[in-house]
Amino acid sequence: MARIVVLYNTDYDAEQSTTANTPDATSVRASAKAIAGALVEAGHTVELTGVHGVEVYSVLAKISAQKPDLLFNLCESMDGEPCNEPTFAGLLDLFRIPYTGADLLALASCLYKHRTKDILIASGVPTPPYRFLRTPADLDDPSLDGLDFPWFVKLAHEDASLGITEANVVRDAASLRARSRELMDEFKQGVLAERYIEGREINVTLFGYRERVEVLPLHEIDFAAMPSDRPRIVSYAAKWEEDHVDYAGTKPVPLTGMTPAIVAEIERVSRAAWRAMDLRDYGRVDLRVDHAGTPWVIDVNPNPDISPDAGVSRAALAAGMSYPQMVDRIAQLALARIRDTLR
Repeated sequence: MARIVVLYNTDYDAEQSTTANTPDATSVRASAKAIAGALVEAGHTVELTGVHGVEVYSVLAKISAQKPDLLFNLCESMDGEPCNEPTFAGLLDLFRIPYTGADLLALASCLYKHRTKDILIASGVPTPPYRFLRTPADLDDPSLDGLDFPWFVKLAHEDASLGITEANVVRDAASLRARSRELMDEFKQGVLAERYIEGREINVTLFGYRERVEVLPLHEIDFAAMPSDRPRIVSYAAKWEEDHVDYAGTKPVPLTGMTPAIVAEIERVSRAAWRAMDLRDYGRVDLRVDHAGTPWVIDVNPNPDISPDAGVSRAALAAGMSYPQMVDRIAQLALARIRDTLR
């Protein structure tokens, strides 16, 4: 068995989680402890370590000197800034610490959603047509008036559905401009607009490395309880506000009622997205399947949440893996990948 350090952020506090929509310290720590406990149960020797702010350099120097077999990387920001997640992976490379999950390039490519779109398009992966609106000046572009509405707008550098409400489905150019301007003003970043795909939303969890990629049992978002006057999307409220109508109206369930041919195409497209973005060990691809049965990639998630109640864990359980088995599987994939690179 391996010597593994589980490293997680401690740069979240109650004030940040209220004002900046970041996870609170309790949930981050609980997830890290669950993962460390699962690794111990699988037989590994585990050290659980937190990191915050400028202490990152001393912490990484100490870990590097210990020479663990693997660092389980749960750090999604640095000094409270999520955009530094790729930088953190780069520091792990500089300190020569072997770690789980995506590297700097993959994290950066997925963090900047317009880059993700360009890579997917160049790789022949079906994804909705898009426009990257970097600043309010881009909203004056007259070509926006000719788009084939409805379209969907979202923040260019965020995940966890931050900034997404029912207003993000826009049905004309005036609405696109108005909602994009609101997002730019509130979050101080650009907006990605893409053609809205009416249909079913599918979550695909993948494990593997290079050509050896396994697709876990597929899940979809069940919108049956969503009121008819609301769009079938996963808003911020749907993920985080348990008393909201969207929370009740978006339930992840095993995928059923789809033909084997469409399921095979979903899996093919998901693998193609994984390879295009050069993911490693574990990841998730989100798609919308239109009424003609065509899957469209709407998001690629490296290092997705693997808390016991998260979607990745749900897919692993459907594949017959207990939680400790799933966490150990990710560690074993990373260890095998690292061994391959040393040969």
